Amino acid sequence: MNIESSFVRSAVTAADLPRDGLAEIALVGRSNVGKSSLINALVRQRVARTSSTPGKTRLANVYRVQRGAGAPFYLFDLPGYGYARAPRDKRGAQSASAARLESQAEFEAIVRVVFERRPAGLLLVDARHPGLDSDRAAWQWIRTAAPDAAVVATKIDKLARGERIRALREFESVFEMPVVPVSATDGEGLDQLWTLIDRLKKSG
Repeated sequence: MNIESSFVRSAVTAADLPRDGLAEIALVGRSNVGKSSLINALVRQRVARTSSTPGKTRLANVYRVQRGAGAPFYLFDLPGYGYARAPRDKRGAQSASAARLESQAEFEAIVRVVFERRPAGLLLVDARHPGLDSDRAAWQWIRTAAPDAAVVATKIDKLARGERIRALREFESVFEMPVVPVSATDGEGLDQLWTLIDRLKKSG
């Protein structure tokens, strides 16, 4: 099936976001969970920049996507939470607490702007780390801010069969709903994720 996708812009304020009424889905997750890699795997081309360094995405990156004859929609790649590069003072010392506060403020500001538009929410979690407090907190917030939301476990290819079964059981216990396991590396679960996206498009 043909997929058309393009990078629209990096949004800093509400004025930077699209205003043409298309469905919107916001991707939320910890830094380095693989949001950009998953976008590229979904659309089968490199539209999102990827990096092995966590905390690279500091703005809301907007992508326009259309799959086959389906209606086009926007994917919002939001900054990752849970990571901050500590700034240095005049002596070269780093303040981790100051970095966390600055990073959290930046994250919360753009996330509030995006979710005021009531997009559907897609929480990405690392399959290797089920039950993290930061993921639990993000899920509780998304469920109140979005009209519909779902959870996707990335990097499932990193786990052996027994490990993935245990991890998915723990995820489903934590989030109290089925979790879609995917891999941007080998494409596992992408068809199931597209089915999920089609559902979210109708509510976002």
